[in-house]
Amino acid sequence: MVVALTVAAGFAGGFVSKAYAQEHKPMMSDADRSGRMDQHVTRMVKHLAVELDATPEQQEKMIAIAKSAAKDLAPIRMKLHEAHQRGIAILGAEKIDRVALEKLRVEQIAMMDSNSKRFAQSLADLAEVLTPAQRQKLAEHMKKMGGHKGMRGGMHRGMHEGGGMGGMGGMGGHGGK
Repeated sequence: MVVALTVAAGFAGGFVSKAYAQEHKPMMSDADRSGRMDQHVTRMVKHLAVELDATPEQQEKMIAIAKSAAKDLAPIRMKLHEAHQRGIAILGAEKIDRVALEKLRVEQIAMMDSNSKRFAQSLADLAEVLTPAQRQKLAEHMKKMGGHKGMRGGMHRGMHEGGGMGGMGGMGGHGGK
């Protein structure tokens, strides 16, 4: 169960991050962006629900859980971008401000802790919706995605899109985004 939830956490991290990233268009209004993100989340959950043989009632609950998590976590992308810019400014300064760098690191650790708590809450909510057999199917589905390699699309990518140290430069960079 712990392994399934850990793998699911990686999936959820990438799921929310990717959903927001794909729907983030500079000229879109917040309402349009939110609507597109909801549509993307709904499509992904429906696909997963088919894999898990979820009932229509379970599917509705899963969609609500995923949309709530996506809504709560979407603003974090902007905060990570801001931290990235602050990190670049600190590292590019004439003299390295170690106090500012440490402050940024502490802020990022707190934000990632908050994200982790929100993911754990969502995963527990999801686990309560699924039957034990469905949770086992989820674990098997994640194994088929390639174990650690499958997680690279989720948790690993989420970390490199701004996790740790504010996504500063090569330490977690945005890779030309």
